[in-house]
Amino acid sequence: MNFNDTSDESQFRTEARAFLDAHAQLLGESEPRDENEADYLARAKAWQKLKYENGWACLNWPKEYGGRDASPMQLIIWGQEESRYDVPVGPFAIGLGMCGPTMMGFASEQQKRELLPRMASGEHVWCQLFSEPAGGSDLAALRTKAERIGDEWVINGQKIWTSGAHYSDYGILVTRSDATVPKHKGLTFFFLNMHSPGVTIKPIKQISGGANFNEVYFTDVRIPDAQRLGAVGQGWQVSLTTLMNERLAVGNAGGADFDEAFELASNIKLDGAPAIRNQAVREKLADWYCQSSGLRFTNYRVISALSRGATPGPENSITKVVSAKKQQDIGSFGMDLMDMGGIMMDPKKVPADLAFQQNFLGAPGYRIAGGTDEILRNIIAERVLGLPPDIRVDKSVPFNEIPRGS
Repeated sequence: MNFNDTSDESQFRTEARAFLDAHAQLLGESEPRDENEADYLARAKAWQKLKYENGWACLNWPKEYGGRDASPMQLIIWGQEESRYDVPVGPFAIGLGMCGPTMMGFASEQQKRELLPRMASGEHVWCQLFSEPAGGSDLAALRTKAERIGDEWVINGQKIWTSGAHYSDYGILVTRSDATVPKHKGLTFFFLNMHSPGVTIKPIKQISGGANFNEVYFTDVRIPDAQRLGAVGQGWQVSLTTLMNERLAVGNAGGADFDEAFELASNIKLDGAPAIRNQAVREKLADWYCQSSGLRFTNYRVISALSRGATPGPENSITKVVSAKKQQDIGSFGMDLMDMGGIMMDPKKVPADLAFQQNFLGAPGYRIAGGTDEILRNIIAERVLGLPPDIRVDKSVPFNEIPRGS
């Protein structure tokens, strides 16, 4: 395979670098920021607006919705170049990567023209209201109830682990509208204003010190039927559109990786000598080098599929299930090498600006977000390796007849 840019792709990359050089901050050239969430969100919105005004936001979206009709390869090139800079993109990952494609597939033309440009410009932040306390990794086991009354739907229930709900303007929501049919068939999908009466948001404090996950409660929340996405009872099919885009958007885990682990092992002492000389350390580094190489070539497969106009397949599950565990293992390794310094949380007093501590504390959440390790392994087993699917005894049973604990 030839991974060199074509002449058009090379020109596009040059244009992207010129814009980023003029407006962004290269990673490693700035001091660590001590900013609160409100400041970070304001900075992210300013960066997204700047990209939008200069034609660099949502590149592969149609122009009428705020994009520039760019090719999948141009989108990848932009992502490669933007990742080299210290720019805030996190608050928009869910909206642009998951909610936007779902709205494009199922919203009315008027809704798309009104809402998508505001999403692309950073004016509105979106969240995804899927997981529930009683459902675990089984999305189809959701219990949030939608009851139709005239031209409105009344929503009651609870969602959990909703990233960014506390600063989001809109959200996409899957509900149960019919409990008398099997669990995958009685679902209906909506989008809603997160400031609607009856919506209560409670942040969940995480072990990392952050609180970007939330519980969201719905108490007699009214949603117009015009904000339904897909047909009544078609919520599972609409959800699959979101989930397929989620697998692609979540992708590879960030944070400290092989290069950072290698540098730390080269510069820190273990038993009076550089840790890199220790056989056990070298074995770990070799394993992570192999994993990183495998992930890189798996990503090349995705890029190749996109370059041919194909849709990436379940190989995205491989990327996430490997990279999330690797992130956690590297975090633990780095903290161990730092000895007592590994438990410190002052970026001015420990190596790598807390990268290993953040890996270790953030990875458990990442191993749940976008599909747990177990769900992803099932996908790989069934759709990549062709193994028999798990036995699902409740798949054809009406939802209200499925036994559940007291």
